[in-house]
Amino acid sequence: MTRYVQGAKSRGSQHWLQVIANKQTGLFERAAAGAGIGGVRWLAPLESDDYAEYQDEAFLNLLGLELPRRPLKSFWPARGPVWDGLALSSSGAAILVEAKANIAELASPASRASSASARLIGRSLDEAKPAFGAPLAADWMGTYYQYANRLAHLYLLRACNGIEAYLVFLYFTGAVEVQGPSKRGEWTEPILAAHEALQLGQGPLTPFVIELFVAVARLAAA
Repeated sequence: MTRYVQGAKSRGSQHWLQVIANKQTGLFERAAAGAGIGGVRWLAPLESDDYAEYQDEAFLNLLGLELPRRPLKSFWPARGPVWDGLALSSSGAAILVEAKANIAELASPASRASSASARLIGRSLDEAKPAFGAPLAADWMGTYYQYANRLAHLYLLRACNGIEAYLVFLYFTGAVEVQGPSKRGEWTEPILAAHEALQLGQGPLTPFVIELFVAVARLAAA
């Protein structure tokens, strides 16, 4: 089981997500109301669980998921994404959360996987691209590799295993302690740059990728 104890954070996306998951779930639910997610029961990061984050089979176990058609190990090598947040909707849908508080977090190092792992990752990324309207020629192992591998795991759950799931990119505004965008509009260009780099379009899984924006002032004041 791959579980990473984080402890309470005092700044940045980890801190604000910890606040949402443990104290201000209602604000997340209101922000997500238009996506049809409904009520949310957070599973990570929880104060009662040392604010742990989960990876590989551990994130599936926490969500209570089995992958009968396409096992994780046949799709992705060990040491895959560590999920910022994990939750279940009132309908039982899995919610995978990636949180950002400043623009620099959108970019990520290119994949540094070993040759054997890189081949498996490359095949799986290529398989997932059409589900998000991207051509096979799109570079999903470069600057926005983290973004791409999150998309691929949504593909694994929904397309390969028929599991109801959503991928939520949660963008905070007003996180001055990490020089984050002060308003929602400041996220527009960086997010568009990521989409253009990955050559994302409209695919069958596009509706299940949700972008939410939450002002930290509302979290601090609520």
